[in-house]
Amino acid sequence: MGNCQPTVFPAEDFDVVADIKAIRKACKGLGTDEQAIIDVLANRSWAQRQEIKHAYFEKYDDELVDVLKKELSGNFEKAILAMLDPPVVYAVKELRKAMKGPGTDEDVLVEILCTATNADIAMFKETYFQVHERDLEADIEGDTSGDVRNLLTLLLQGNRDESYLVDEDLAEQDATALFEAGEGRFGTDESTFSYILATRNYLQLQATFKIYVQLSGTEILDAIDNETTGTLKRCYTALVRVAKNPQLFFARRLHDAMKGVGTDEDTLTRIIVCRSEFDLETIKDMYLEKYDVSLKDALRDECGGDFKRLLLAICH
Repeated sequence: MGNCQPTVFPAEDFDVVADIKAIRKACKGLGTDEQAIIDVLANRSWAQRQEIKHAYFEKYDDELVDVLKKELSGNFEKAILAMLDPPVVYAVKELRKAMKGPGTDEDVLVEILCTATNADIAMFKETYFQVHERDLEADIEGDTSGDVRNLLTLLLQGNRDESYLVDEDLAEQDATALFEAGEGRFGTDESTFSYILATRNYLQLQATFKIYVQLSGTEILDAIDNETTGTLKRCYTALVRVAKNPQLFFARRLHDAMKGVGTDEDTLTRIIVCRSEFDLETIKDMYLEKYDVSLKDALRDECGGDFKRLLLAICH
């Protein structure tokens, strides 16, 4: 939405042969030259990294991913491998990871599905099956329950209006329906909330939220806070924040991944790697505006070693 700036662009003087030689050299002999690997991969686009992978195999008869798995470790290894996957493949691996094992990380499901376009969602379903030989919708239905399952299933339909048109009459109808489904009744009618948040375009939702305040005297986020709990509350809050400002939503996710004790490196990796060619520069601006500290300074404080150097290099 709007004028979004990436941090990573295709290298103009891209020389795939020089790149694979530099990576080969970085992995040879005793020890690994991690900085050399960062210098190449953090300054190439996703498409260029795919070319590097193919060229590496052609020349050395080794899979680059296997070579790097042997040489690298920890969060640095995870982030480098994420950069070598096509974006949609990385996304479906993250979706699967969020559902594997005991418990489900709904925050990750929501982060990926709430910020995806209809075309992205269609690609996720297809690629999820290719990579995991499983059905994404069936997995989400099996791993979630109740209103959360209904909401995620609605998002998976990929039926959001993607126009930039605002229908003021519809905004008024929707705002009234939201009020009557929530604050205006005993108990909350979640299906109304879910349907409106999952299908209307972002500008339409912004118009609806404005009218909602006029109708009820309450901000929509406060109403959600008062009317819902747990995972569903987090899902609705995420959808409203994405509709208002997707880049600010990602800035908040990054901040939350670093606050308190411990750091959620997986979320830092996912957002910084995934958004680098779309809107990471804009996310950095939002982060600074909201938290009065630059994203790079926050990463310097919270991360260490090669992992930190890589994230800073992607942030430019």
